[in-house]
Amino acid sequence: MLASALEKGKVSCHTCGKISPLEQTRCPRCNTALHARKTESVQRCLAYLVASIIAYIPANIWPIMRVDQLGGAEETTILNGVATFWEMQAYPVAITIFVASVLIPGLKLFSLAWLCLLASRKRSLNPRQATRIYWLTELVGRWSMVDVFVVAILVALIQLGNIMSITPGPAAVSFGLMVILTMIAAHAFDPRLIWDKVRQSPTTNS
Repeated sequence: MLASALEKGKVSCHTCGKISPLEQTRCPRCNTALHARKTESVQRCLAYLVASIIAYIPANIWPIMRVDQLGGAEETTILNGVATFWEMQAYPVAITIFVASVLIPGLKLFSLAWLCLLASRKRSLNPRQATRIYWLTELVGRWSMVDVFVVAILVALIQLGNIMSITPGPAAVSFGLMVILTMIAAHAFDPRLIWDKVRQSPTTNS
C-alpha cells in the first residue's frame, strides 16, 4: 500500500487543496489553519448523528402540514402523504416522497453510524468501498429536503382565504433540522481515518 501524505510529512489544505509540510500551521495560499486529520472527527460525527436521530423520529410522526378547507382541518404526516398519493395512483410522486423523505435519510443515518464504527475499530474492511459509501452519502443527503420544498411551495401557492389554506406542521421544522444535522455530521467525519485503520492493521499487505 502506498504511503499516505501524513506518513510523508505532508498535509493538505481543506479549503484550497494545497499540499504543505506537516510542521506548517497555516496554509501559505489561503491562510486556513492546517491539520492532518479533523479533530475528534468520529466523536463529533456521532454527536451530530445522535441529534439527527432524535429529530428524525418526530419528523416522521408529527404532521408535516395542516390543510384548512371549508371550515375543516386535516393534518398529514409524511407517511400519510405517501399513502394518499399511492391511493390516488400517483405512484411516481408517492415513491419519490418515500425515497427522498424516509428511505434516504434513514440510510444516511445508518451509513454514517457504520462509517464511524469502521473508523474507530481495527477490523478487516474494504477502504475503497467505505470511501465510496461516504461520498455517496455526502452527495445524496441534500436531496432529503423534497418534502420540505413541497410544503413550502404549497404554502406559497394555495392560500385561498376561507376556502383553503395550507400551513407547515411541526414535522417540517424537525425534518429540516434533521437534514441539516446529518449534513454537518457527514462534514465532520474524516474518511481518511478509515485508511489509517487499514494501515495500522497487522494483516495489511505492504
